[in-house]
Amino acid sequence: IMAEAGAGGPRLAELLALGRRLWDELEASTESSSGAPAVQDKVRQGLDALQRAAAMVTQLELFSENEELEEIASADLKFILLPALLGALTLKQVDLSRRKEHLESAREHFLSFLKLCKNYGLGSFQLPPGTSGEEETGSLSTPRDPTQPNLVAMALNRKAKIERYKQKKELENKLASMSSSVESGTADEDQIREFYILQIQKWIGTSLEEIESIDQELVILKSRDAARQVPAGPRGPSRPARTPMKPFILTRDAAQARVFGAGYPGLPTMTVDDWYEQRRKQGIVSTPQRVPGANDEERQKQQQETQEEKDDEEALRKARDWDDWKDTHPRGYGNRHNMG
Repeated sequence: IMAEAGAGGPRLAELLALGRRLWDELEASTESSSGAPAVQDKVRQGLDALQRAAAMVTQLELFSENEELEEIASADLKFILLPALLGALTLKQVDLSRRKEHLESAREHFLSFLKLCKNYGLGSFQLPPGTSGEEETGSLSTPRDPTQPNLVAMALNRKAKIERYKQKKELENKLASMSSSVESGTADEDQIREFYILQIQKWIGTSLEEIESIDQELVILKSRDAARQVPAGPRGPSRPARTPMKPFILTRDAAQARVFGAGYPGLPTMTVDDWYEQRRKQGIVSTPQRVPGANDEERQKQQQETQEEKDDEEALRKARDWDDWKDTHPRGYGNRHNMG
């Protein structure tokens, strides 16, 4: 197997190096938008190179569950990082319509990397809860109230995050001090082996963090999809569609309706009472309740105006009767008080 790997090594190493270089450029990029064409082009190139490299590793059977870490050649250790890099680049894709698919694919890549590391004893860590063959951290034999938070698991999770952060900083410092000698080719085999193992351990922490973030986002996406699929029926009867109202003139009373109707023949008139009655039949509003103060004053005003109209009609009738009487009776008719 190692001979085959050596034969295909240069090509395989070139693909991995291309994927790593593109990943480093994306991480150091100052591009404001991750959806920029130049950024997404690098993502596609990196994914293509790493996927081809992963296929070659599988074909060569470079890693086996039956071997120990010491059996892996130092030059081949770097290929363990392939699934982790694939997961990281998969998350860089910005197609929102396929976001769930990308999240699940990236999670599988990170999980494959963690399982591979677990098999070779690279790092001390727990696989994410629910992973096949791994017991959940903090699980108890006694049943727990699901409505109450698992304080033990939360405390352990917080402690693990703090520990991973400290380890990450230590690993970054060690890698920075060793990178120059490894890249220049002056490092011996032991140094090269340690350098690759430190890189793997750094990506173990990154993969655990990414899986936790992916799981949280998947929960949000599933809740959103479920909310979109809920039928509208259980939330109550839907309101009937309202027909658009035609323009009309709203008046205070019938007298105003007659006046405006004569002046604006193109628009129908409607009194306030008629308008409320129409709305009540449509089920939009209920019959309005009269306000004691304002409505009583308005009603008194209307009554006063009506009374004044009646008084005017009575005065007009009397004046017409008086004119008719004077036409048939000369001035002084019936005056018998000063007959002399």
